[in-house]
Amino acid sequence: MVEKAEALVRDNPFLEFRLDYLPKPGLAIIKIKRFLELHHGAVVIATCRRVANGGRFRGSIASELDVLSKAAANGCQLVDVELQTANKCKPEQLQKLRSRAALILSFHDFRATSRLDETLEKMLAYPADFYKIVSTATTLSDNVTMINFLAREGDRHSLVSMCMGEQGIISRVLALRAGSAFTFAAASTNEATAPGQVTAQELRNVYRIEQVDAATRVYGVVGDPIAHSLSPAIMNGAFRRENVNAVFLALHAKTLKDLLTCVREIPIHGVSVTMPYKESILQYLDNTDSHSAKIGACNTVVRAQDGKLYGFNTDTAGVIRPLERRLNTLEGARILVLGAGGAARAAVFGLKERGSEVYILNRSAGPAKKLAHQARARMMKRPDLKKMAFDVIINATPVGLGNTRESPLGEKEINARYVFDMVYDPAETRLLKLAKERGAQVIPGIEMFVHQAARQFEIWTGKPAPWDEMLRVVLLALQERAQRTAAGK
Repeated sequence: MVEKAEALVRDNPFLEFRLDYLPKPGLAIIKIKRFLELHHGAVVIATCRRVANGGRFRGSIASELDVLSKAAANGCQLVDVELQTANKCKPEQLQKLRSRAALILSFHDFRATSRLDETLEKMLAYPADFYKIVSTATTLSDNVTMINFLAREGDRHSLVSMCMGEQGIISRVLALRAGSAFTFAAASTNEATAPGQVTAQELRNVYRIEQVDAATRVYGVVGDPIAHSLSPAIMNGAFRRENVNAVFLALHAKTLKDLLTCVREIPIHGVSVTMPYKESILQYLDNTDSHSAKIGACNTVVRAQDGKLYGFNTDTAGVIRPLERRLNTLEGARILVLGAGGAARAAVFGLKERGSEVYILNRSAGPAKKLAHQARARMMKRPDLKKMAFDVIINATPVGLGNTRESPLGEKEINARYVFDMVYDPAETRLLKLAKERGAQVIPGIEMFVHQAARQFEIWTGKPAPWDEMLRVVLLALQERAQRTAAGK
């Protein structure tokens, strides 16, 4: 534990030692004392949370207080005591502990975000230097509840508050500007001490938490699920490069109603929309561009100053721009689109606008027939594939996402100059590997991802997108993800 602290203290001199994670926490005190003697600028919180309160310490309350008292006597400037422990202590015990170190009185709700004011009222019965109230976000709207609570009470009391869980990322990034005295992050990806806790490196480098202020605009990517999305990495990288005072978050919305509450209340200035909401969000928008209306799907939302929501579809740009870089013209190009969902619709309509001869192949005939009729494209059957050759084959299905085993087409069905896979993770899908073996040139999904994201950036900021930086960031993120996966195996 001390070795890890040594590695972190230079960049992050504010550390928490979770003594309850040690089998014999009392034995660590002398090493922590030496650590503090070597690092005079370090500020350390000592925590020894009991199992009953979500920690790992199996000793009694008296033992917990003894460990914390020794930690304070040996240089730890802050100690964390749970409200449940305080309720069972004598007032003089807490007073004695507080005379040695600043006291953080904490309460963790591992189920929900509720009764924040009531909890604070109970905590204020005990004199403390900081009151830490951490809840669990089961909806995105729980972040609104937490942020409003901080805005209301943060000026009157020294609060440390945020929401745990994947859906609590909004509060983790925005809590400081709302009134939280500080926030918590994990030392590394596999060392989170609370659900949804991100690493210190992510908070600093990706979300630029130290630059977030009252003027920072909030954007996000919404979907269900959303944990796999690389949009926060690419967009925050672009904001950083162009000095845009904005932050981009991953928003796991289980309902659109939940998302829209956040868009209005936080407020969120723009949203990148992914599955399964690209089509269903249309009914909540005040207006859309012609692409979204024609395609019947929207992947980009802008919240205007008056609160109105406008929808755009940049998936078309994500398909057209990489092809225009390679083909002399798209007019008359024979292109096969696999799929009939939102991404396929964007590709089909975008290509038809540029005069391409478009064919559609989908697992179920109904949606393909409907799309072909609407876009004046042609529908085809799988057995006919081997008889035909195309300039481009585009995979607009999720087949191959997250694995290198699946491909929407077999090797002998690939007859094309170019094969373009919209799936960007993994970087080389099974389809692209088979295409290379057939002698086709390949266009990885990462290009579509970066081009459509670049167009979103332009819509939101009015600035040219730093395409090269966005590509560099996303390639690096994919590389790091692959390394983590390999290490996990």
